[in-house]
Amino acid sequence: MGSIVKRLVIVSNRLPVGIEIEDNKIDVKPNVGGLATGMRSVSQKYDSLWIGWSGMHAEDLSLEMRKKTDEALRKEKCLPVYIGKEEIDKYYYGFSNRTIWPLFHYFTQYTEYYQEFWETYVDINKRFAGILKEHLRKDDVLWIHDYHLLLLPRMIKEEFPAIPVGFFLHIPFPSYEVFRILPWRKEIIEGMLGADLLGFHTFDYERHFLSSVRRLLGYDIEFNRINLRTRMSIVDAFPMGIDYGKFHQSALEHRQKSGKDRLDIQKDIENFLSMSPGRKLILSIDRLDYSKGIPNRLHAFEHFLNKYPQYLEKVTLVMLAVPSRDQVEQYQLIKKEVDELVGRINGAYATINWTPVWYFYRSLPFEELIDLYSSSEIALITPVRDGMNLVAKEFIATKTEGRGVLILSEMAGAAKEMGEAILINPNNMDEIADAIHHALEMPAEEQKQRLEVLKERLQRYDIDKWAGDFMDSLLEVADQQQKYLAKRLTSKWEKRMFERYAKANRRIFFLDYDGTLVGFRKDPKHSRPDDELMDILTRLADDKNNRLVLISGRDRDSFTRWFGDKPFDLIAEHGVWLRMQGKDWELFEQMGTHWKEIIRPALQFYVDRTPGTFIEDKNYSMVWHYRKADPELGAMRALELKYELTSLLANLDLEILEGNKVIEVKKMGINKGKAAARILQQDRYDFIFGAGDDWTDEYLFEDMPAEAFTIKVGMINTRASYIVNSHEAVRELLRKFVS
Repeated sequence: MGSIVKRLVIVSNRLPVGIEIEDNKIDVKPNVGGLATGMRSVSQKYDSLWIGWSGMHAEDLSLEMRKKTDEALRKEKCLPVYIGKEEIDKYYYGFSNRTIWPLFHYFTQYTEYYQEFWETYVDINKRFAGILKEHLRKDDVLWIHDYHLLLLPRMIKEEFPAIPVGFFLHIPFPSYEVFRILPWRKEIIEGMLGADLLGFHTFDYERHFLSSVRRLLGYDIEFNRINLRTRMSIVDAFPMGIDYGKFHQSALEHRQKSGKDRLDIQKDIENFLSMSPGRKLILSIDRLDYSKGIPNRLHAFEHFLNKYPQYLEKVTLVMLAVPSRDQVEQYQLIKKEVDELVGRINGAYATINWTPVWYFYRSLPFEELIDLYSSSEIALITPVRDGMNLVAKEFIATKTEGRGVLILSEMAGAAKEMGEAILINPNNMDEIADAIHHALEMPAEEQKQRLEVLKERLQRYDIDKWAGDFMDSLLEVADQQQKYLAKRLTSKWEKRMFERYAKANRRIFFLDYDGTLVGFRKDPKHSRPDDELMDILTRLADDKNNRLVLISGRDRDSFTRWFGDKPFDLIAEHGVWLRMQGKDWELFEQMGTHWKEIIRPALQFYVDRTPGTFIEDKNYSMVWHYRKADPELGAMRALELKYELTSLLANLDLEILEGNKVIEVKKMGINKGKAAARILQQDRYDFIFGAGDDWTDEYLFEDMPAEAFTIKVGMINTRASYIVNSHEAVRELLRKFVS
């Protein structure tokens, strides 16, 4: 894999290193925790460049210090983005952490919607894009991270369409009902869709994102592929792992330390435990954030002490709260609440030799974290909402003696893959209290069995596997994109096509209507041809060397109204009806309609259950339209209807035809391909052209001669020779033919 990726460019809000300046000297130190720790090992596997904010405000650095900073960071393969203090207030503390963060974690009551926050967020995303544009190479692979840069993928894809762009969201993506609250919801979704591959921690987040795409932008989605007009985006779940080996090995080394080598925190723990030899530690580690459910956890621990008084003086909750975003008001309030709760619990229950809650408000270096993990029998991790939660995984990785129990909130992304933990609802105080009791009483053999399964899974799907899977998937998507791009109708192929057209004496055009010559409307009755289209088609047909065939799923009555007096041949209902220029409609073959009364009740049932849908009754087919329905409901009902119709059609010689937001039932064997083939048998043509936009047109492309020029509208896998972006592109081609 490393040989395929010539250079990996990682972009995140913060660089993996921090800058300290003293006496005009620059010291570069690794940042600890979160994305920086997780991705550092990944970046080291490739020739890489990491772009992000250094943590220094732009106005605090002179031009000379900027040059020194750039040079120091370059040695670490990092490139800084300079952001001013006021901009950080609006972009980072503002839109990122007072708008996106609370909304995506379902804290709508804390979400703020300020236009100036949004405008600064856009500006900073543009600044990142500007730096990328200066430094990207054509053979780079780009991986953008997290909610601070949701607009960046599109900005880059527009400038560098051939560069593979991956995006990973490290926080939850909320349900559509929550996401729709955001005033800039479409801009956010469109920005994210600039990525070729979008990664989320869990399938739930992936599903929520796809729902928002379908409802807000109306793109067609096949499984996890979003069909955009010019390309596609793939959406998938990649649960982030940890550097399992690092944590496990550090825990083994911790056990082997002699007394004189032990850190101060370990000595404090041992002194604390020596006062009561049977005492057990319950560990709680979080950033001090309202999404982590820390007040709930303290209330639950207090409830545990009341419900199970036999554990008084035998259990201590070691609570490490890491300072976070203390400039945001909600974070100041949560700290005040936690401080007061800890004080109240300790005031009510503490004795001379026992403190119920041992509280730290600070960051801890890695070695001290290992000491805490190793010394604690139980980890109590109860976020109200959490994208993943790597602390839960780190705790398990340090359990080297087969003892230890994880109590984990089912609202954490990690719960999806850590079912052997004791899973709890973080809002249920009684359930948490019982879970603590269960963990304290759990037999050693059961602890060992649970741990072995968890550790084996974490070891197998570690940070390297996570990153490797994402990179492999991104490169695979990029390969698929290139195959689609290879079918794009280029100026070179256009020139060849027009040369063939100019030399030909007998030419024929097969043109689909909806989606190919006109855009889709919610009500198909309103898709009548406009004057511009009529002019193009008439001029094309007026050439004595041309034969123009409109071949569509439309009913013959609509085609008669629109084109009855035009010099075109018309094929309606996918090949059931043919009307040669100047003649009456005729059936390609005789068919009955007795089956309609069998099918109609099923279609009507789905109309009744799905607002916005309706039945179109053609002469020899029936169509269920769901373009006007709720996108999610319509797609779900379409699947249900197809399943039900399959059993109904078993002995009726009928087939189901899927179009764009329609399901049509018609006689088996009737399709556009067969209809076109019959017309081609009537004469010899030295130039054949076909254009369509959906699956019904694949029959047309399949039955065309090899030398035909076939055009598909949209980035979908197709038998057509070439792809164009839209019906406007088809019209432009036809304009060139007639000019």
